Amino acid sequence: MYRKQVRRRRAVLVVLIVAALVLLSTQFSESQGGPLHSMQRAVASVFAPLEEGATRALKPARDLINWVDETFQARGQNSDLHSQVQQLRTQLATAQGAEGENQQLRKLLGLDRQGTLAGYKPVTARVIGRSPTVWYSTVTIDPGSGSGIQIDDPVVSGDGLVGRITDVTHGSAEVTLITDDRSSVSARVLPSGPEGIAEPEVGNPSDLLLDFIDKNQTVHQGQMVVTAGWSNGAISSAFPPGIPIGEVSDATVGEQQIYQRVHVQPFADIRGLDFVQVATGGPPRPGVPR
Repeated sequence: MYRKQVRRRRAVLVVLIVAALVLLSTQFSESQGGPLHSMQRAVASVFAPLEEGATRALKPARDLINWVDETFQARGQNSDLHSQVQQLRTQLATAQGAEGENQQLRKLLGLDRQGTLAGYKPVTARVIGRSPTVWYSTVTIDPGSGSGIQIDDPVVSGDGLVGRITDVTHGSAEVTLITDDRSSVSARVLPSGPEGIAEPEVGNPSDLLLDFIDKNQTVHQGQMVVTAGWSNGAISSAFPPGIPIGEVSDATVGEQQIYQRVHVQPFADIRGLDFVQVATGGPPRPGVPR
């Protein structure tokens, strides 16, 4: 029984092969409406169900191949887009950083034109180091004594007073900021207000207190506070007069107090310093209060 089935299958296979050869041999010699053309159509009608079945059977395999190909193409495109996004993000960060630096440098140039540091030789410096925790204490700048910078030289930004030089090497210098708890600056309220000492508020380095202002002196919110500066001819304050420090944010007087508490919001962005200017070459000031 098995052998009969095998012989039958072989016979069918032979018939199919012969029919295929006939179709191939007559493909180029057929004429429209001729007997060969009729035979070809007949054979084609016989094989049509087989072709359709094969097409249906192979469709899942073709779909799988197409899906794999499209998936790899999509992953490649996604990787390219991700790389482009990273590149654009880097370019944007560089552009915005350069814009911020240019703004600071333009402000420093404007400070020179105003003549705020008349009699001094300004040295522009880049901030190269700062404490990640005690941000309000000190920063390090790149020029040092090799550029004429000395201890006690005033340091400003385009917005106002930043601090003073407290340590120096040939190629770098340390700036103690006005928000450091060791800092104190003689200051005056404009336009013709009282003078006092500006020091950091305890526990809030972003706020300065203008101490020793008599409670009978009138101080209003929004008034500008600048360095007072002083000189007796031989020595002078470390800070020249007229450097903007900040503006009065609040002024209160207690019933039992002799002096009023004047809060000053600094103009300089201590956290965001990139460039500063050191006022070098000023008058001698050894061992004097600031």
